[in-house]
Amino acid sequence: MTIKQLFLGVLTFVAIALISLALYNSWSQPQFQGRLELYQTDLILQATQWRGENYDGPDISAVRNTLVGSQPLETVSQLYQKARDTAKTNRDRLRTQQESLVSADKDQLSEPIQKLDNDIQQLDLRLGILQTQMSANKAALQTWNPLTETSKTATILVGLWQESPNILPDAESQIDNELTGWFRYRVLSRLFELQQRTSALEKLDIVEQEVAKQVFFKLFLASGIQAFCGFLGTGLLIFIILQWLLKGKESLWATNQDISWSTPWDWETILQVLIVGFFFVGQIVPQVLRALTVNPQPAGVRGEALYILASYLLLALSGLIVLYLSVKPFFPLPKEWFRVDLKDNWLAWGLGGFLAALPIVIVVSLINQQLWQGQGGSNPILPIALSGNDPIAIAIFAFTGAVAAPIFEEIVFRGFLLASLTRYIPIWGAIAASSFVFAVVHISLAELLPLMTLGIVMGFVYTRSRNLLAPIILHSLWNGSTLLSLFLLGSASS
Repeated sequence: MTIKQLFLGVLTFVAIALISLALYNSWSQPQFQGRLELYQTDLILQATQWRGENYDGPDISAVRNTLVGSQPLETVSQLYQKARDTAKTNRDRLRTQQESLVSADKDQLSEPIQKLDNDIQQLDLRLGILQTQMSANKAALQTWNPLTETSKTATILVGLWQESPNILPDAESQIDNELTGWFRYRVLSRLFELQQRTSALEKLDIVEQEVAKQVFFKLFLASGIQAFCGFLGTGLLIFIILQWLLKGKESLWATNQDISWSTPWDWETILQVLIVGFFFVGQIVPQVLRALTVNPQPAGVRGEALYILASYLLLALSGLIVLYLSVKPFFPLPKEWFRVDLKDNWLAWGLGGFLAALPIVIVVSLINQQLWQGQGGSNPILPIALSGNDPIAIAIFAFTGAVAAPIFEEIVFRGFLLASLTRYIPIWGAIAASSFVFAVVHISLAELLPLMTLGIVMGFVYTRSRNLLAPIILHSLWNGSTLLSLFLLGSASS
């Protein structure tokens, strides 16, 4: 064994240990998907308030029933109760885990436990409001009373709905600051009714109607795009399977399925690119930015967007430099390596792959949510994107997610890793292995299965098209559609 091989072996061991630790730590973090579902639920509640007055367009009753259902309050209450039960289960699990640790390690779990405590309190506040709208005031008071010692909002809610109402002097400002959307409008309506402020109540209704109308159409657009693409994707999957059964080796499925890449390097170069060029560079870049005391939070969502873009571009540039230096000794490369051909049918493969991936990943994600029960972490960009309405920040996020990330990650994971692995294992194995690595490096247990599934589809598209542009377009469309949905939802209640 050479010194280089020993060094790479040590680095690989360290990388695996650090990634495993990071994945383990993500177990205690909430999934973004759970938050997104509740956010969509809140928007659905807001949409139910739109009465359709002064609307001269096509009949939307069928769309309304599809979006909000026949019993929206009952459905939403069940979702909130499920979210609360999941949060409580996860909090109790972490508390039990914390008790088994030595005192020096207990603080590691204090923050996620406190976060879950806060989440449960917020869920209880909203559950109580839902109960009042279903004429269950006693149940609502039972939900809020345990919170009054720590939550002023709970005290205000109890005062508004008890048999002898008691309105605190700063109730309106507290409601404005602590509640949002449909919940805020319901509580303010109750407050103005008790105060007999008819003019304020009428103004509130006008504002809520306009917001509810906007929310309704943005929900329709976001849901409609996903449903339409999912329908096309399901049809495409059926077509591909039927064509494979009928045509066999002449089908799209079998295109280039047995043709491996001619790989001039061995496993040392593969590890060098992955461990040094991707993992350790990814560890070093954040440390450099911290050393420069770069703190994006004071600049708001625009500052965070610029920080994420800058750090990602620095990571990508460093990783590509390591990749270039690692394969340079083998120049000139065979022509199939990192092939980009604008005259090829890359667009059809990329778009078709995106449509086919959508129903597959959705099904896997639904199963995955049941496995992780709301825990397992998520991409930190997603909640920032959901909360931002700044058009410049939106453009920066779009460039990061739909341009920079697809180009860099497809060059590394499909263009280099997948193709390199075909020297040692069959193409189907190279697709699976490269997809697993692709999912693991995103450091989120909850996203492991969905990302690996998406990686498999991108690997399939690349091995069949033999054009790196195809998986780049697929990846770009996937990230772009995700960000578009978040931006639509994030702007719906603004």
